[in-house]
Amino acid sequence: MITGATGFIGRHLARRLATDGWQVHAIVRPQSNTDALADFDAITTHTFDGHPATLEAVFRDAKPGAVFHLATHYVAEHKAEDIGPMVNANMLFGLNLLQAMKAVPGSVLVNAGTSWQVSDAPDHAPVNLYAAIKQAFEDCVAYHAAVENLQAVTLRLFDVYGPDDPRGKLMSLLMRLARTEETLDMSPGGQLLDLVYVDDAVDGFVAAAHRARAMTAPGHEVYALSGRDHRTLKHVAQAFENVSGARLNIVWGRRPYRAREVMTPWTDGTPLPGWAPRVSLEEGIERMLAADV
Repeated sequence: MITGATGFIGRHLARRLATDGWQVHAIVRPQSNTDALADFDAITTHTFDGHPATLEAVFRDAKPGAVFHLATHYVAEHKAEDIGPMVNANMLFGLNLLQAMKAVPGSVLVNAGTSWQVSDAPDHAPVNLYAAIKQAFEDCVAYHAAVENLQAVTLRLFDVYGPDDPRGKLMSLLMRLARTEETLDMSPGGQLLDLVYVDDAVDGFVAAAHRARAMTAPGHEVYALSGRDHRTLKHVAQAFENVSGARLNIVWGRRPYRAREVMTPWTDGTPLPGWAPRVSLEEGIERMLAADV
């Protein structure tokens, strides 16, 4: 069972599992575009209408052995009108999911967290409200592991990138610059980035599911899904130019760093056992360019 299966990482995960022979069920919103999943007979979609009873009925019918919770609503710098959607997607829906899982004893959870839950500031507080809500939900997962006998793994993600990413993240912006030759104003570019290619991230989710199923007792384990190759934003842009041969029109320093900008990625996380990134930054850029032809 996958939530967020129509999102960037969730779509890649759903298609990978279906290709590997898993029977995949995807929980989607009424407005979700499921075209990317339609080519796979092994993927069954279920529309969630917001009622917990609907979710419980889906679980009783599908009886999933593993649940991948990737559904999210991301806002870097929130406004008042963002609070409700963030709480609904990142907390309330997750709590309903945990409740529905009780209908299928033995089902394990792989939860997608964020490395931004721990900042490099002296207090190590979450970077923004989005990360704080994700941390609160992670605490709820730990509660269910202790009280409801849940076996769960949380993967705290860094920057995942790859082809066909609609989120407007860095690599997609660089791809657009290479195609259009437009100019982009950027920060000074000194922040270190931790980039993970989407295929490696998917490998991590699959490994985490096997890890959760192999637990001999209920519990909640937290791991960092790090690319282990920190480069500044400027160096990433230079690597893109080197691989693509394109000249990117970036004006460095035209925009200030964001409030609570993450200058150094979280490095104290425990690596996921049995997993390591296999795709280098340069190879990842090559794959994105090849897919864009």
